[in-house]
Amino acid sequence: MAAAPSNKRGFTLIELLVTLAIAAILLTVAVPNFVIFIQNNRLMNQANDFVTALSYARSEAVKRGVEITVCSRSTNTQCAGTTNWDSGFLVFVDANRDGDASLGEEILQVRGDMQGSNTLRAGASTRISYQSSGFRADPFGNEIFNLCDTRGAVNGRAITVSPQGRASVATGAGACP
Repeated sequence: MAAAPSNKRGFTLIELLVTLAIAAILLTVAVPNFVIFIQNNRLMNQANDFVTALSYARSEAVKRGVEITVCSRSTNTQCAGTTNWDSGFLVFVDANRDGDASLGEEILQVRGDMQGSNTLRAGASTRISYQSSGFRADPFGNEIFNLCDTRGAVNGRAITVSPQGRASVATGAGACP
């Protein structure tokens, strides 16, 4: 009588080791690229968030016919008065045009800290103010903000605000802390 063929199914040890080796190689290549993807995405989102806040302030200044200011944040109701914008920023109606969120002035937006150990630094400005025309209140040339992560200026973003009030983003920041 002939032996019946074996119907056992499964993986051999060699097949399992080859599969694990291939998975390890793929993970070795994929994980660093995924980290870079996350860092680039975080920088892009933070740059877009800042430009959106500037555009919002500009449009509100035109719509309301008053001066609107964006400043580095100390608290949710006070400006920090520094070129270090890492702790976020405020958008507010600057009725008395002093560049600071005074008592009774309407706070329009509050943005929190930069995430992922990222930094946002202004070249010289502690605030950007928009007149009812949409132009900056201090039109003395471009103001450049540098948004950086731990990789440095090469991977950072430079956010430029023109005297006309338009904000734009370019890859590669000028200087990172």
